[in-house]
Amino acid sequence: MTTEKTAPAEPSSAPVAAAKAPPRKRGWLVFLRDVLVIILIAVLVSFLVKTFLVRSFYIPSGSMEDTLLIKDRILVDEITPRFGDYERGDIVVFRDPGGWLPPSTAPARSPILEAGDWLLSLVGLSAPDSDDHLIKRIIGLPGDHVVCCNGIGQLTVNDVPVDESDYLKLSPGDPASAVAFDVVVPPHSLWVMGDNRNQSKDSRFNTDQPGKGFVPVDNLVGRAFLITWPFNRFGTLDFHHEVFAGVPAPSASAVPTPAATAP
Repeated sequence: MTTEKTAPAEPSSAPVAAAKAPPRKRGWLVFLRDVLVIILIAVLVSFLVKTFLVRSFYIPSGSMEDTLLIKDRILVDEITPRFGDYERGDIVVFRDPGGWLPPSTAPARSPILEAGDWLLSLVGLSAPDSDDHLIKRIIGLPGDHVVCCNGIGQLTVNDVPVDESDYLKLSPGDPASAVAFDVVVPPHSLWVMGDNRNQSKDSRFNTDQPGKGFVPVDNLVGRAFLITWPFNRFGTLDFHHEVFAGVPAPSASAVPTPAATAP
């Protein structure tokens, strides 16, 4: 009995099909898609933060020197207007109550530049509307009786003198205000003044406007709390609440009664 031997199979000359690599173009599309998603998420988060938490502004004038200097960039806390109360000494950003700022003479800008500023403002790199807002320090709360000045040039709030020397920019011997006034702050309003007292067009200089120099609380954007630029000035702002520590709450009789509206 013979055993038939089977010859070993010859190796196939046909090449084994290699696994197909994903096209390079598809890889780039996936990468670009991921980058776009990350950018959109970052813009959305920044938009939500700016709308509900903090907002960036730059300082266009010297009315708050030396606390804030021209071109300082600051962060403003937007939570306070929604859930908290303001205090005397707080530094606040607010929309023009009407007539405080001169009409804008800036030339019209192209839609491309406007869109670019809008996108940069979403991520806090630009504050294109800083020129449409004002920043001052709160001196009088609703019901406060604010007077300038006593015999040594100090303001009084509810008949208590306040020593503002820690933050005012004044020449030696100057009173806390070169303009005399005697006001009672209406409900839901504030009396505000700049730290650079002789270079600030604040409540004192807007008593002829419809709001009589008072700032409606509804106009407040929020409370400034941090200088972010330039880096050598980075730090929190001092509200100097201790200056007003001895001021009592306003008496109920001092709060003006709103006029009745005719039918």
